[in-house]
Amino acid sequence: MPWKCEKDPYKIWISEIILQQTRVQQGINYYIRFITEFPDVKSLATAPQKKVYKLWEGLGYYSRCKNLIETAKFIYKNLDGKFPEKYEDILSLKGIGNYTASAIASFAYNKPYAVLDGNVFRVLSRFFGIEIPINTTEGKKMYRQLSQQLIDKQRPAEYNQAIMDFGAVICKPLLPLCKECPLRKKCLAYFDNKTELLPINNKTVKQKQRFFNYLIVEYKSKFYVNKRTQKDIWENLYEFILIETKSWKKEKEIFIDASFLALIQDNIYMLKSESKRIMQKLTHQHIVGHFFHIEIGKPLKKSEKYYLVPKKEIKLLPFPKIIASYFADKNVSLNLL
Repeated sequence: MPWKCEKDPYKIWISEIILQQTRVQQGINYYIRFITEFPDVKSLATAPQKKVYKLWEGLGYYSRCKNLIETAKFIYKNLDGKFPEKYEDILSLKGIGNYTASAIASFAYNKPYAVLDGNVFRVLSRFFGIEIPINTTEGKKMYRQLSQQLIDKQRPAEYNQAIMDFGAVICKPLLPLCKECPLRKKCLAYFDNKTELLPINNKTVKQKQRFFNYLIVEYKSKFYVNKRTQKDIWENLYEFILIETKSWKKEKEIFIDASFLALIQDNIYMLKSESKRIMQKLTHQHIVGHFFHIEIGKPLKKSEKYYLVPKKEIKLLPFPKIIASYFADKNVSLNLL
């Protein structure tokens, strides 16, 4: 992992934010590209927002990217571009919680703050036989206190890295290597045969299904796009004209929809292609996408939200994964990859 043993607080910060909701193997390439393009706070703070989001495209949880930009600007303008050293000051930065602040404080400045990620939760829960759910207020408080009591105050960075690696390599979520584990003689979960049951997480996620019908409206080799600014998923990303419905709609149903008719009015249009179902699963939502590429004879009359972009410039815009998946489909008429 390229961020391992890193002492630069900026690079540690970038790696930790990327890994908040991302698997390590996926995050490595994003981290390398990000650090190559933005090697320090100044380069990130002064970069065009569109460029930063484009590099983030496909990682999801775009509020992370928004917070990165805002925090970089704050450090650059208010702190002379220097990352703060005090734990409390790090924690006060937007998008940084207890875990990330602890990681930066310990790895960059060797300060005694214990990290508490999924690996650490698992090791502590199994070793001490703790059955308090890790996602409850009581559980989070108890685990935080315990992890802070255990940290090696002389070598906090080494300790934090060691316990995280131990959870990732030995005390794994599935099929942990208990027989090779040097701690098994004192592990309560091992003795009680509860290794597979711990830690306990009683969180249930309710999935909401949404149906996004995208109209890829082409006029003279240009396409209507919009930047999402509402407080919803994919804020600050771009998209085509969207008609959201409560269920899956076929072509003939979309083309008689009131929103479509109000948009097209007396314009002549031709359907160039229709996509299959393209789906994207988010934490709380399941998006079902349907794309209709149509060509029109004259500009749209009601298009205040949308503006025309040449085809060659579309690939420079940051889009949600579901639209990138559409571009990657070789069977559609608008292939930009």
